[in-house]
Amino acid sequence: MMERYKILFEGGEGELTEKKSRFIATTRPVESEEEAVVFIDEMKKKYWDARHNCSAYVIGERGQVQRCSDDGEPAQTAGRPMLDVLLGAEVKNICVVVTRYFGGTLLGTGGLVRAYSGAVQEGLKNSVIVEKCPGVELKIHTDYNGIGKIQYITAQMEIPVLDTQYTDAVDVVCMVPLEKEGSLVAQITEKTGGKAVMTREKECYYGFADGELVLF
Repeated sequence: MMERYKILFEGGEGELTEKKSRFIATTRPVESEEEAVVFIDEMKKKYWDARHNCSAYVIGERGQVQRCSDDGEPAQTAGRPMLDVLLGAEVKNICVVVTRYFGGTLLGTGGLVRAYSGAVQEGLKNSVIVEKCPGVELKIHTDYNGIGKIQYITAQMEIPVLDTQYTDAVDVVCMVPLEKEGSLVAQITEKTGGKAVMTREKECYYGFADGELVLF
């Protein structure tokens, strides 16, 4: 069964400073453990002169794959807190690397946990997160008497229209949330007296990134 879940759509970067230590968080969308490992290695090469490049990732629509690394920091002070932030945000298909440039002052266990967690939060603020929603691409074939009613119904139900083609009749293609499909079909059938022909094209995921409809 298709379910809603949030993913990292576009990566970003955030930074904080704690007692002169710099913590730089970089996020990237990943769909496999192999992609995550490549990204982590890439960050280690980019920030080769840093003291630590700690990492965490969550992959799969149910977060089936979860890994984290302290990369030399005391156990449970970096990777696990970073992973906890990702799990708390409920974002999937995401990898984050937090790079630390040591500032000369030891932060202690609590300080490290707060710094690494805070850096990930800063990184997430500058990333684009999209909720993937299950939907169905529905094609509606109608005559010109029915198009106004259909446009009114889709607008009222806030259903995105992907395409409209006008020939001797009108074909409207909509992205319908699965939970609204039954209601939409019933309303269109009623308002057009059963004249509109509706065809399920395919089930897929959709979402909105910066207000723009995205299909997956």
